Amino acid sequence: MQRWRGLEDIPQDWGRSVVTIGSYDGVHRGHQLIIGRAVARARELGVPSVVVTFDPHPSEVVRPGSHPPILAPYDRRAELMAGLGVDALLILPFTAEFSQLSPSDFIVKVLVDKLHARAVIEGPNFRFGHRAAGNVDFLRELGATYDYEVEVVDLFERGTAGGGVPFSSTLARKLVAEGDMEGAAEVLGRPHRVEGVVVRGAQRGRELGYPTANVETPPHTAIPADGVYAGWLTANGERMPAAISVGTNLQFDATERTVEAYAIDRIGLDLYGLHVTVDFLAYVRGMARFESLDGLLEAIADDVKRARALTQEYDARHALH
Repeated sequence: MQRWRGLEDIPQDWGRSVVTIGSYDGVHRGHQLIIGRAVARARELGVPSVVVTFDPHPSEVVRPGSHPPILAPYDRRAELMAGLGVDALLILPFTAEFSQLSPSDFIVKVLVDKLHARAVIEGPNFRFGHRAAGNVDFLRELGATYDYEVEVVDLFERGTAGGGVPFSSTLARKLVAEGDMEGAAEVLGRPHRVEGVVVRGAQRGRELGYPTANVETPPHTAIPADGVYAGWLTANGERMPAAISVGTNLQFDATERTVEAYAIDRIGLDLYGLHVTVDFLAYVRGMARFESLDGLLEAIADDVKRARALTQEYDARHALH
């Protein structure tokens, strides 16, 4: 998949294409329907498919301080989109100047002059241009002038997550924030992931016999509610079952919120300085302060036992498919 940053990165000889535009944070199951349709339509027409997205999130430019928690960083989104068959990803730097573009200017500068859109595929709630004044009706109206078709994917994935409301990034963020990892996975189509670099922590886990990877996550990362979780730690391409702790360490009066993952049954791992990923499978328990060190060690041993069982059960179930 080609990756472009800014309109000037698009090859000069780029021909017609099928385009879909959106922030597509998380590339959740609702997004997958729209992107999947764009890929399918591009193949029908014999042209490439392009996803257009923005960095930073438009809300951060329009309303500073309102940046939503990020479900997937851009590299992860690109990986997921490539998996869906997308041919090119265009990341447009979203600046104050760019936010002033009228809907018609946006169409001409991006869709017509640069991407030579043959078709544009969107969800029904798509808005664009200054003050989000453009909608799918306006997009369709200008399609007659500029020779592109517009297809609205009026499909919503629904499930039990969030009480059966349509899947959305907002719903996924809410479920992650509540620690409902099964619900979040239903919306995303996979376990929720956070990633970052392993940094030195207080080394308390090591002293207790459970050395953890203290993961420094990028700003705005959607981090689950405080608690202990079952999941996986992936480092150097190896995926390891893990017991994951999120929050401040109540036992030792810590104040900084951290994501720490203990790779179950692994001895002598040195992960400092490595970029790792942490996938959250299930909530195990809330954070607690224990009366004694023995009580804490007993709880950790139980956390590890439950995390081991939950990850084994998940892997066994998915090996059958």
